[in-house]
Amino acid sequence: MEKQIIRQKPGTEPAEGQILQMNRKFGMFLHFGVNTFGNVEWSDGSIPALSYQPAAIDADQWVRVAYEAGMNFVVLVTKHHDGFCLWSTKETAYSVERSGNRTDVVAEVANACRKYGLKLGLYYSLWDRSYPGYQKNFNDGYIPYMLRQLTELMDGRYGEIVELWLDGAWDKARSEWRLDMIYDTVKRLQPNCQIGVNHTVGVDDSAVKFPGERFAPENYQEYDPLRMFPSDFRLWDPHPCRADDPKLYTFGGQTYYLPFEMTVCSREDFSWFYSNIYEQKPLTDVEKVVRDCRTAFAADNIVVMNLPPNTEGKLVADDIAHLMEISDKLGCRRRSL
Repeated sequence: MEKQIIRQKPGTEPAEGQILQMNRKFGMFLHFGVNTFGNVEWSDGSIPALSYQPAAIDADQWVRVAYEAGMNFVVLVTKHHDGFCLWSTKETAYSVERSGNRTDVVAEVANACRKYGLKLGLYYSLWDRSYPGYQKNFNDGYIPYMLRQLTELMDGRYGEIVELWLDGAWDKARSEWRLDMIYDTVKRLQPNCQIGVNHTVGVDDSAVKFPGERFAPENYQEYDPLRMFPSDFRLWDPHPCRADDPKLYTFGGQTYYLPFEMTVCSREDFSWFYSNIYEQKPLTDVEKVVRDCRTAFAADNIVVMNLPPNTEGKLVADDIAHLMEISDKLGCRRRSL
């Protein structure tokens, strides 16, 4: 029997899936991929797949650290803007299948999540700088390609997926992305998966690529318009939220309840991927991170903290110690299994 699509319904109270997401509270963001080996935050799809060659994929360590820090889920980057895929996709050669380490990273993280009892979320970039027909054949070529890839990720081979973190939408007008088709495809396969699109709030204007500071999380106002919808939660990395973070927003003349997911980097200076200068960057201020997390939790919001694996496929020791100090102050540290 085909699963029923669960569309976000207008209303002023959270839906069941949103309540489950808010209860998860604290998670780990994992940025890893070809950029890790190119020493860049963003790349354009020209870094050779063979340059991706981690010595190992220690997903057990990644998820165990998240578990011990009191986190309840992880969000793994499956494809960044460069288009390199961390799973065994049939849709492109620009993936782990043609790389220096053919391990299906999504499968490894999914297995580790089952072992430690954590939930699995996935990040997927809408923007893809490696797809050959991205500009000239966007509607008839790229959109179906993207839906097929999302089907691979959501069809059950990796188990339950509780969150889909979409990024890169600023490259096109909202209407071009066919978010309705993306939403329905994901919900048909994973009805409880919560979907968010970066830069969610703001006026829908195709001439404006970013919503502007007026619509940054610290400036949200109740009944602000949604520029990226359908969505189940709000995103704008790496902004914090206010204590009185509003939850009600509008789209198409209707009001919707959307919580916020706050993103935090382990290091200063917008540090998502590991690089050869990553460990020279200062760690973020523990007290500020703790304050921001407490503010988010008290406002019924969610926090993900980014710890990028290095070229050895492991988390950095100083990042782990930093996370555990934050966890201790938040009072959510767990003992090892």
